[in-house]
Amino acid sequence: MQQALLDTNFILTCIKQKIDFFEDLQFRGIQILIPEQVINELKKLSSKKGTASSISEFALKFLRPNTFKTVDLKNNHVDEAIMDFAKENPAVIIATLDKDLKFKVNNPYLVIRGRKKLQII
Repeated sequence: MQQALLDTNFILTCIKQKIDFFEDLQFRGIQILIPEQVINELKKLSSKKGTASSISEFALKFLRPNTFKTVDLKNNHVDEAIMDFAKENPAVIIATLDKDLKFKVNNPYLVIRGRKKLQII
């Protein structure tokens, strides 16, 4: 079974653009992996004031009922940890909008096309 590792900015952007990434990825038979560090980032963002906090809060509520596997990347620098995980697991799809991260790993990655569709590249 294919797996996709989701980054914080990918989750938040999908929430903002009303993209149900759970439904899309599960329909494709892809298991969703969310690092514990990403969940912690969402919790930190939700405790702040402003628009980012309400989106982060909604993201946490959106994640709760859905099925996904959490992974501990064992590094508090999320981008570095994702790069390490990607190198160890070359078949894992990386779901991020971070351009630097996309080009530093050789894994397939997931992008948002036309503000509504997900595409694996």
